[in-house]
This record gives sequence, structure tokens and C-alpha cells, in this order.
Amino acid sequence: MKKNMGSIDRILRVIVAIVFAVLYFTGTVTGTWGIVLLVVGVVFLLTSLVSTCPLYLPFGIKTHKSKD
Repeated sequence: MKKNMGSIDRILRVIVAIVFAVLYFTGTVTGTWGIVLLVVGVVFLLTSLVSTCPLYLPFGIKTHKSKD
């Protein structure tokens, strides 16, 4: 897959994932909403690690500056 996420996008996703994890593990958000936040945080973390967001593909969004 081609990269479609820039560094700022990736950093923001990691920060949001950390915030979601802290909210869940401190018990601030519990139940279904807590699990949803945790899953979204994991997805954000994984997509930032591979620099590709599958939801960007159908819309043609790219925050990565390519050399093409």
C-alpha cells in the first residue's frame, strides 16, 4: 500500500490513541463507549504505524507529501 498519511497526521493519531487508552484504563470512560474508544485508539495507532489510512483511499485524501 502506498503511504497516504503525513507526519503531522500520524503524530496526532498517536496522541489521540494515547488519550483514548488513558481514558479507558483510568476508568474515566467505561462500558461500551470505553471499548469503542479503545478499539478506535488501536486502529489509529496501527494506521499511524503503517502510514496508510484505508478510509482515505476511496476519497483520494493524502496528507503525505509524495516525491512524484
